[in-house]
Amino acid sequence: MIERTATIASTVGLHARPASIFADAAGELEAEVSIARVGEPAEDAVGADSMLALMSLGVEHGEVVVLRTDDDYAGEALDALVRILETNHDA
Repeated sequence: MIERTATIASTVGLHARPASIFADAAGELEAEVSIARVGEPAEDAVGADSMLALMSLGVEHGEVVVLRTDDDYAGEALDALVRILETNHDA
């Protein structure tokens, strides 16, 4: 399993526009990626490719999340998703 952490940079958190951008990028990957707040059990994670699931997390600006995948070859893809989360899409 590969994991990456990211700090949410968008001022509105992981809501509408940022969630849509992130879900679209995650949906283009061959690997299945999950996302959850750091410290939450892995079974509480949601699919990164679902905008509604992302918004249901209620993640706010400055919170840290963890991305996980079982695909051992998806490290670069996770890095790209981290860059999306660490960009303020509301600026």
